[in-house]
Amino acid sequence: MATSLLLLADTHLPQRAKDLPAEVWGAVAEADVVVHAGDWVDVRLLDALEARSRRLVGVFGNNDHGELRTRLPEVARVEVEGVRIGVVHETGQAKGREERMSELHPDLDVLVFGHSHIPWDSTTATGLRLLNPGSPTDRRRQPHGTYLTATAADGQLRDVTLHRLPPRS
Repeated sequence: MATSLLLLADTHLPQRAKDLPAEVWGAVAEADVVVHAGDWVDVRLLDALEARSRRLVGVFGNNDHGELRTRLPEVARVEVEGVRIGVVHETGQAKGREERMSELHPDLDVLVFGHSHIPWDSTTATGLRLLNPGSPTDRRRQPHGTYLTATAADGQLRDVTLHRLPPRS
């Protein structure tokens, strides 16, 4: 069996956009599991994703306060089709990230993170895959808003795809 994943982070609603792009909502409808690596900003997005997702895994970020911190953990861990996935918002500076995260999360296969708004996909010397989906609403210095999709099956993460969104009109 295969399980489809949608990876999001740094949505910053409604500060950076009024809503998620329609393409992202379409991906939510198609995904078996939606993962959000923090910086939601408004609890209304958490409510909407809980209502529209088959399964939601999320954490709070540095811009999340109040009810978001009450309802969400700082670190989440789930197993999907034998893939051990962790979710955090911040991992610190890019330099040394692989070594730090391998030491902190030796029991994971994949670590999804956010904070930088910069897509990231690397594998550490210990085999930990680090994924940052960027941001679908606040591209900062990136040419596009982004998100990731993937498939978990037989203990492997497959078909990891970075999706680039068209500019907002």
